[in-house]
Amino acid sequence: MSSLYGVDVLTSAFRSNQGTASTLVRLIRKDAEIIARKTDDPIKIMTFCGTHEWSVSHFGLRSLMPPSVELVAGPGCPVCVTPSEDVENLVKLAGEGVIVYTYGDGLRLPTTRIGGNAARSLQEAKVRGASVRTVYSFLDAMRDAKTHGKDSVFFGMGFETITPSYSTVFKKGMVPNNLSFLSSVKLTPAAAKMTIGLYKEKGLSLRGVIAPGHVSAVIGAKEWEFLPNEFGLPTVISGFEPLDVLYSIAEVLRMIRESKTELVNEYRRLVTWEGNESAKKANRIVFDEEETGWRGIGSIPNSGYRLNQHFGETYDVEKVFGLKQTATLPLESDIPPICKCGEIVLGITKPTGCPMFGKACTPDRPWGPCMVSAEGTCRVWATSNGVSTPFAGENS
Repeated sequence: MSSLYGVDVLTSAFRSNQGTASTLVRLIRKDAEIIARKTDDPIKIMTFCGTHEWSVSHFGLRSLMPPSVELVAGPGCPVCVTPSEDVENLVKLAGEGVIVYTYGDGLRLPTTRIGGNAARSLQEAKVRGASVRTVYSFLDAMRDAKTHGKDSVFFGMGFETITPSYSTVFKKGMVPNNLSFLSSVKLTPAAAKMTIGLYKEKGLSLRGVIAPGHVSAVIGAKEWEFLPNEFGLPTVISGFEPLDVLYSIAEVLRMIRESKTELVNEYRRLVTWEGNESAKKANRIVFDEEETGWRGIGSIPNSGYRLNQHFGETYDVEKVFGLKQTATLPLESDIPPICKCGEIVLGITKPTGCPMFGKACTPDRPWGPCMVSAEGTCRVWATSNGVSTPFAGENS
């Protein structure tokens, strides 16, 4: 979020639109009051994007909500749900002399099952002399791999937003043969369906959903129809500026008040009904959907991408190096002891409900995966306190 717009620019825009923000807050409070007369249950609205949680926390949107409205962060951080096994495989390869390329967040992601004197992260492996290189994109890794020609592997994390940057270059035959690919790509609608189903199974209240904007720009707004149609949840696809989020909350509350279950596309300036057809076609050509593990959550059907047979023979890390990515690892083996990341990514527990938060687990020394990425709920709360107050007119 901050890298797209600049925090100062967003803050200035938010403060200069106090009138609009105050109007939205009044609408939110008015509808929340009407809804609260009918039930004592909190009005829980879940966001499925870490950048939405960043906006909510950084701009203090929770402080603007009436007591009956609770904003809950869902599994919207791809780094947080990347299995420990993927990092362990890469640490092993790096120790054997294979060059490993990763984004900065992947560098710091801790493992859980490596014991003894083995490195607990790619960063630690690098300190010990392994060839681990941080890159900003898959293209950076491709260029570097072409120059040295040595065995190498790219740590392919991310949600649907970043996937076309992988599939497009594979489709065009641009990836050098010495650069293999470890796919840790996650698909968000499948995780949303699992999460909502879990809430119903456990009898947990959830009244609405704010769906991810940039993911939807790729997959299309229509991919979220199942939320109102199957689960009866008012759903708004939202942009990421604070006014976007406030408007989306107001829309969810309007639908609840009117007893409507609809899908609203607030982010029309970027998201279309069908999505990016070119990007989706490239994904279909290169990847197959598969059951995959989500760290702290478990195995979810059709929730990940694996290189298909045509590309996998040359580039899939499993085939090239004989490694194995397992979709059904026990949950308890994927999260460090005492860590509550599994509950936090599902929105069942808040970061402050974890005994490690802000103590043994900090942004400088992350104990669990939710503290690593700028989109991780624990990292967001640790750096913004979750309740900063954005403008003087917040009590209007």
